[in-house]
Amino acid sequence: MTTVVTDTGVGPLLRGWREQRRLSQLELALRADSSARHISFIETGRSRPSEEMILKLAEHLDVPVRERNALLLAAGYAPQFTESALDEPLLETLREGIERLLQGYEPFPALVVDGSYTVVAANQGIGMLLTGLPEHLLTPPLNAMRITLHPEGLAPRIRNLREWRGHLLAQMERQIGLARSESLRALYEEVAAYPLPEGAGGPEDREDPEPYPYFALPLRIEHDGHVLSFVSSISTFNTPLDVTVAELAIETFLPADPATVAYLRSLKA
Repeated sequence: MTTVVTDTGVGPLLRGWREQRRLSQLELALRADSSARHISFIETGRSRPSEEMILKLAEHLDVPVRERNALLLAAGYAPQFTESALDEPLLETLREGIERLLQGYEPFPALVVDGSYTVVAANQGIGMLLTGLPEHLLTPPLNAMRITLHPEGLAPRIRNLREWRGHLLAQMERQIGLARSESLRALYEEVAAYPLPEGAGGPEDREDPEPYPYFALPLRIEHDGHVLSFVSSISTFNTPLDVTVAELAIETFLPADPATVAYLRSLKA
């Protein structure tokens, strides 16, 4: 993910993050055990914050790890968070752990994406859902949002597409609000502009005589004549010290009804 900033000084950058989080200088000062006067001096450039103060303010402003490096650079300090490629030896243990997790979750679908929803790992459950998609959508690097919402992707198979599409777009909007990423904004504009397939389903289109009492919004998707229902859960790493790791998200799809469980287990039998 790339970040585009219009101000290069650390003061304007911190002010931008504070305003985006809708905090006053006094509110931020109280959280960071400082004073509104000192925050004001930092934002106007009258005071140069220490590395410790920058990181403390960034923590209270929930600034993404990648942008914390940008704040440090803007103040004249060296970045403190590495950015490792996933295939580097440093992350071997992480890769092995993710692989075990994905395999252990089978036959249910699970995948790992980066901050731009590029798929970096997936299990056979995901492969099963992608069967029959056109090659141009499956050519690496795969993008989870593009595959899901493209009219030639999974979209025509999703029975409650209007609901699920709304959920995904709202998720992306929240992420854009947290991280000022032009690449993520461009992806959002692309997938939001995809036309809905003819007859795209909504809640009124359900044909179940007695709908299963879902405990969260399900993804209801057709596969080989069956309608499967999942609810998704997204996990991230606590207190990451590497930019790459900070932007990884593990999404698991939990079967939302007994029929989905039985069908997926029958495929693996």
